[in-house]
Amino acid sequence: MSRRTGARRRLGSIRLSLVLLALVPSVTLAAMWGVTTIQMFSEGLRLRDQTELSRSTGAMGTDATLALQRERTLSAAWLASPKGSRAALDAQRAETDEAVAKLVGQADAIEKAPSRISDRLYSVLGSVGSLEYYRDQVDDPTDITAQQALDQYSSIIDDQIHAFQELSQVDDGDLTSQAGPLVGLEHAAELVSREDAQLTLAWPTGHLDDETWTQFTELVNTRRWLVKDQVVPQLTGSAKAQTERILASREWQTLQSVEDQVLASRNAGATSDRIALPDAQKRWSGAMDTLSEQYADLIQQQTAGLLQRSADKADALLLKAALLSAGGLLALLLCVGMSWRITRSLSRRLRGLRRAAVSLAQERLPDVVARLERGETVDPESATTELDYGHDELGQVARAFNTAQRTAVHTAVELADTRRGFQKIILGIARQSQNLVNLQLSKLDTLEREHTDPDILKGLYELDSTASQLRRYEENLVIVSGERPGRSWAEPVALVDILRSAVGEVAEYQRVEVLTEEEVYVAPPAVADVIHLLAELIDNATAYSPAPSPVTVRAGMVAKGLAVEVEDRGLGMSEEDYTSFNEQLAVPPQFDVVALADDLRLGMFVVGRLAHRHGIAVTLRSSPYGGTTAIVLVPHDIVVREAPGAVKDGDAPEDEKVAVDGRGATDTERSEAPRRAEASPGTESAPGPAPEPRPLVAARTASAAPSPAREVVPRRDGLAPLPRRVPQTSLVEELREESAPAGDDGSLDDFTAEAAASSLAGFQRGTLRARDDDAEPPHDEEVAAIPRQAAGPVPSTPPADR
Repeated sequence: MSRRTGARRRLGSIRLSLVLLALVPSVTLAAMWGVTTIQMFSEGLRLRDQTELSRSTGAMGTDATLALQRERTLSAAWLASPKGSRAALDAQRAETDEAVAKLVGQADAIEKAPSRISDRLYSVLGSVGSLEYYRDQVDDPTDITAQQALDQYSSIIDDQIHAFQELSQVDDGDLTSQAGPLVGLEHAAELVSREDAQLTLAWPTGHLDDETWTQFTELVNTRRWLVKDQVVPQLTGSAKAQTERILASREWQTLQSVEDQVLASRNAGATSDRIALPDAQKRWSGAMDTLSEQYADLIQQQTAGLLQRSADKADALLLKAALLSAGGLLALLLCVGMSWRITRSLSRRLRGLRRAAVSLAQERLPDVVARLERGETVDPESATTELDYGHDELGQVARAFNTAQRTAVHTAVELADTRRGFQKIILGIARQSQNLVNLQLSKLDTLEREHTDPDILKGLYELDSTASQLRRYEENLVIVSGERPGRSWAEPVALVDILRSAVGEVAEYQRVEVLTEEEVYVAPPAVADVIHLLAELIDNATAYSPAPSPVTVRAGMVAKGLAVEVEDRGLGMSEEDYTSFNEQLAVPPQFDVVALADDLRLGMFVVGRLAHRHGIAVTLRSSPYGGTTAIVLVPHDIVVREAPGAVKDGDAPEDEKVAVDGRGATDTERSEAPRRAEASPGTESAPGPAPEPRPLVAARTASAAPSPAREVVPRRDGLAPLPRRVPQTSLVEELREESAPAGDDGSLDDFTAEAAASSLAGFQRGTLRARDDDAEPPHDEEVAAIPRQAAGPVPSTPPADR
């Protein structure tokens, strides 16, 4: 088995395959929709959280940065001139404390922030905590220098700028790129503020030392590079316009001019320890006051705008996620609905096609076959139902199925016509053969009446027995053809006559033992079929058991009818063969030339046909002797328990009563019976087909008047008397010879010396035979006799037809 075939078998059915075909893409789409929806909502929510964190910590940090820058400048002025006013410094410290307090109040938000941001913000909070110590050093510098105090302010501001830079790194690349110039702008403003603090601290003395000048130079160069190469090129929109306006202002030009003068003062011939400052304090301070307000407003506006754009972007992203999620869900539901609808439609169409196929195989074709077997005429076109499933692939399958069922019905009709024709041929041949056999039996009857020699009679009776068997075989062909044999009876026939007639149609009748004490009868319609059925089983038993082993036939009434057992002592069969044959016998057999050609046991077919015709049950099983036992159960419907009524006076001659009732015989018949016993097979078949039995001796003797009927006395050895044949009863009406009228039996013209001598000789031999009951017959005169009856003496039975 290939892998693909195994996979198809594991799927179980096409319906399951269709369900999986619709389920797999639906589940895949649902998973993709879920993942996309979750990702988009996660991005929107994460951007919103980052925006809120930047709003709560970044903006407040920017306010604290600007406040610390102003406080640093005022602290430098105080350190340069301690005797001045402290009002501005104290006011600025209060403003700084307020901004720092707002930043510290966001500790919960800082804790939820990513580690890279929270670490920076915690560093800012830690630096702010030491601010009071440095303020004290500004007020009363005892532990550190003024420059160190200013550097502490610069350290806090740097931490805050770096924290703002981390906050600007959001998941949205556009917002991150917009935040980069703003961070650079804050850094440039911080560098300018540091320049202002150094110059403010040095203005009272009028000079800078070499280290301070070097730091100032680095601040100026770094700020100019940052503004020119990093900030201005990256700014866009209003931020760039405001920045360019500030850079083009008179204050910015004044600032750059003072910076140039300070940078050039070292080259003016001053010593390296004391670098003189230009007299530009008022111009610097005025320009710084204006520029500080301008870049503070610029930074606050751009920070607020960036936060607003970030919030709008987060809301737009969430809205987009919601819309896409709703659209994706709608598309998913539509896909699932369409898949389910298509799957259901295909499954329904496939189920309809399957029901049509099953109906054809289990209902329509068997019905057509049954109608054909009953001999009805079947129109193949009307017996088939056209299936219409469209023009797709399934419709093509339906059209192919229509062609297949039409072909099947046409084939069934053709086979039935062929079978009926074959049966008619067989029936015609069988009827012709029957006529010839019946003619042969008629000729044998004539020869038996004309000869009295025992040897000749023995040969004639052997030919008579062989002809009877041949007639049974011809009747087999008639039964196979579905017709009934020609023999029929008008009155019930005794069971013992049935058994003896069946035995008489078997070649090896000498081996058959009949054991019964039942005085029951078989209904006339079933007599011929029961005889034929039992003859087939007995013949089968003798054929499949070795000679001279006996074949026993037992008969007795049981709860469900009359049971007849035919038991042989052959080799028997296997249990599988018994089961197979019993299954064949349990159902009505059908005529099948091929089957019969494969298995030539035609007798079993005939037995099955006859048994089914009358509701008879036939069962085969193993025998205790090793052979086979056939049990025939005849139902009560065809079993007659009471003897048939006597014929009314005047309806028929006395010798006709003897033929029907079997209770008497004429002296002539009794004298002729021993003569026939020496050469006859001993058993004959049931009475002939005439509606009324013919006289026993009308065609054989010429007695003047029929002798009165009387009971036949059984022999002292327990054996029943031999049955008596009725000449010409096996012939059809057209082949029978008209018997002489009763009034002409005593005609002197027909009574010849030869007839009288024959009658007297037969009577003498019969008398001597009857008297010699205990003596063994001579060997040369010993002939085949009917099987002994184990049940004791049985009354005389009517003659049996061959």
